[in-house]
Amino acid sequence: MKKIIILLLAILIFSCKQENKKVAVEQNLILASVKKEIVKESVIVDSAMVVSAKEEASKIGIQILKNGGNAFDAMVATELALAVSFPVAGNIAGGGFMIYRTIEGEIGALDYREKAPIHASRNMYLDEDGDFISNKSKVGALAVGVPGTIAGIFAVHKKLGSLPIEQIIAPVIALATNGYFLTEQQAKRITYFKASFLKTNNSESLYTKEYKTGDTIKNIALANTLKRISENGRAEFYQGETGKAIVDFLQSKNGIISMEDLNAYEAEWRAPIVFSYKDLRIISMSPPSSGGICLAQILKFIEPYPIKSYGHNSTKTIQILTEAERRAYADRSFYLGDPDFIDIPMDELISDEYLKGRMDNFSFDKATSSDSLSYGIIPGYESDETTHYSIVDKFGNAIAVTTTLNAAFGSKLYSNKLGFFFNNEMDDFSSKPGEPNMYGLIGGKANAIDPQKRMLSSMTPTLVEKDGAFWMTLGTPGGATIITSVLQTILNVYEFDMDMQQAVDAPRFHHQWFPDIIRFEPNSFPKDSLNYLKIKGYQVIENNSIILGKVDGIRILPNGKLEGGADRRGDDTAVGY
Repeated sequence: MKKIIILLLAILIFSCKQENKKVAVEQNLILASVKKEIVKESVIVDSAMVVSAKEEASKIGIQILKNGGNAFDAMVATELALAVSFPVAGNIAGGGFMIYRTIEGEIGALDYREKAPIHASRNMYLDEDGDFISNKSKVGALAVGVPGTIAGIFAVHKKLGSLPIEQIIAPVIALATNGYFLTEQQAKRITYFKASFLKTNNSESLYTKEYKTGDTIKNIALANTLKRISENGRAEFYQGETGKAIVDFLQSKNGIISMEDLNAYEAEWRAPIVFSYKDLRIISMSPPSSGGICLAQILKFIEPYPIKSYGHNSTKTIQILTEAERRAYADRSFYLGDPDFIDIPMDELISDEYLKGRMDNFSFDKATSSDSLSYGIIPGYESDETTHYSIVDKFGNAIAVTTTLNAAFGSKLYSNKLGFFFNNEMDDFSSKPGEPNMYGLIGGKANAIDPQKRMLSSMTPTLVEKDGAFWMTLGTPGGATIITSVLQTILNVYEFDMDMQQAVDAPRFHHQWFPDIIRFEPNSFPKDSLNYLKIKGYQVIENNSIILGKVDGIRILPNGKLEGGADRRGDDTAVGY
């Protein structure tokens, strides 16, 4: 008997050594892959920083800060500069979310998410047989939600800004007038979507011309729109000449947005989702964004596991994050929507009592099937193209803002008179429970269409405190992958000791309950790791996988300097002084 025990112990020790050796080799392969891909270094500055999707926007934000403005003034300028220079997602006819923290430690959240029009109806995208006509919620005027961006920037400026609005918007008007530089990625995107623009609008426009890398695009129509907004304020967009032109244009394309919709729109100040992960205090977006709650759930699910010892992107780390993600996204589909329309058990969803048993059926030996997993039960409860920017000013104020048209160039509708694209956010509703949207997300009754309701979002602008002080601001575009990209970036810095640039550049993966697959960035993970996961029962997709976010973030270093990371996957740029 003793010999058998000794033999078993020897086998166990040998197996552990082999597993540790396997993990070490795997980690070396991953790190080699990361190092091969990284072409940027962190930008480190003394006083203030803006990180956004376009260099022009980051520079205008910094210009405002150098001129004595604060982070909230720079927010207005950066948001509008992205509308000019990054029209695939930057916008004045979309919406978004902002999380902020002042130097005094005051925190808050602004919801300027789009709304369903007053004449919207629950079955507006279903045919007479009750089948979902998916294209109607994605392309054209019927896909457009009531825009919130202009209401959002004026709400921020009124509450927290310091410079005159005319001074803030002036450099953006100059950018639209003088033009912005077209990068290789932008030239390819415009060329790719040109046929769609022509088909949707039945007319030529600024974005149906032939462009190549290095060209300058001057948007005089948008410059004129911005001049009117600068002179007349928020009312210009929602009651004035611009508002009337919006309604006339959309209704001429069979849309249903009216002046009544624009007059009724208001941005909403909300309480952010606040939770702890080890010694971090994380402040993220509350509903109608699912970002904060899902991020909190995932981090609380994994907190008991020693993922630092598992290693970055090791098979064990991938397994535990995947299993946590599938459970959080299952809850997302059932419980989350617009808090002005439904009761959301926000505190319960991120409570230790509720989350405690949700990982009990997880095993490293075998994947959990999403078919076997539903949302958790709360006692007594009834029921992809985006852009992000992060700003820290010299005063110590910090913001994280994610804004979107939803798909690339939104609904593809473009107004030649006004100079901008319109969103297609109506696709983010659950047009029919159980039917996936363009990001494959399954929705339920909580996110069904109702007049003037805000659609559920995955946007996750996030601030992080460490040891009671501000430590990091970050966020990303990416549709359903936003939450998991923000999650992995926080872990890259906190658990795996990466600098900010390494953290945003590192290879990423994603799971969202349904479809029951793990998406990996192509050519970024060792084949042995992917094969190992397949053996464990995970469905893996790598070829033709979507880009999993473009994270922009800023971290405070121990010496007080600011360290910026601008994702290598885009034209993102960190600028500071």
